[in-house]
Amino acid sequence: MTSTTPHDRLDWVDAAKGLSILLVVMMHSAYGVGEDLNGTGILHYIIGWATPFRMPEFFLISGLFLGPVISRPWARYVDRRVVHYLYFYFLWAALQIAFKVGLGTGDLDSAVSQMAWAVVEPYGVLWFIYMLAAYSLAARALHAARVPHWVAVGAGVALQVLPIRTGLGLVDHFAMYFVYFYAGYAFAPVVFRIVATTRHHAFAVVLALVGYAILEGVLVFAGGSEMHPRGITMGYAALPFVHLALGLAGSLAVCLTAALLIRLPRMDWLRWLGEHSIVVYLSFSIPMAAARTLIVRTGAITDVSVVSVMVMAIALVVPLLLYWLIRKTGYGRFLFERPAWAHVPGTPGGRDYPRPTAMPAE
Repeated sequence: MTSTTPHDRLDWVDAAKGLSILLVVMMHSAYGVGEDLNGTGILHYIIGWATPFRMPEFFLISGLFLGPVISRPWARYVDRRVVHYLYFYFLWAALQIAFKVGLGTGDLDSAVSQMAWAVVEPYGVLWFIYMLAAYSLAARALHAARVPHWVAVGAGVALQVLPIRTGLGLVDHFAMYFVYFYAGYAFAPVVFRIVATTRHHAFAVVLALVGYAILEGVLVFAGGSEMHPRGITMGYAALPFVHLALGLAGSLAVCLTAALLIRLPRMDWLRWLGEHSIVVYLSFSIPMAAARTLIVRTGAITDVSVVSVMVMAIALVVPLLLYWLIRKTGYGRFLFERPAWAHVPGTPGGRDYPRPTAMPAE
């Protein structure tokens, strides 16, 4: 793809989201299998290398298009950037808790308790959706208060580098990742200009990405790193400002990689995956857990790498099959499409929002 239309930019953004969701599913698949089989495999090392930027890039990309909407009236902004995320968060939190706790253990009291806590404490893998709503609210409040970007970014940097570990997910996740979300919003024009260089300087960009990949590998795996079945203890990459720098650089590297990949033939699947990344993000954990449990219990395959890849493949494919089935039958659209009642009154998509009327024939 070589055109310079605005649609071009959307393509690479979607491709970057596609890479992001692959990393997320890879991490949860590898670490879950690693814990069950008490070992590590090839996916552990891939995701270990990507640890400094795996979540930062998701948030930075989410902030890239905040600028055009942040000045909207509060009702429209909250509907699109807060209620939108919270609808899917609470829906899928309820489904996951019902599946894992209600059906899995039969402990209904625990299921109700966990659902109540999910209101104030981000639940499981869905914490990302919850925090997008929180970050969007915070960014809008900073904008309304006319706080300069440099002040907001500086505060975000301070929160990220300070050892804030309260044990409360909302507080800890906010401190750890808000700077990346806000940086995506504040520096979006810079990111778009840098990514645009891939059109005319692809070879130089590839060399820069290779250099970055090597540097990241050294910083992650040198300096006393340890690989565990459930995660990695990073080496030099864990140092406060180094971690922050790698998170920002890695986020930009994902954007550049996506811009290069989307120009290759037969790579439209990556753009499509990114365009539907929320489908995978919301629903992959249930088939992932089921597949992992079934494969491990059979005992037929015990290699961590093989089982991790199998579980990852199932966790990616099943949500997409579910999405295809819903689109085909028309049943269950509420799982991935917000219904009219779940909109702020008077906002686009809501029941009471005026529909355009046809012009009378002359």
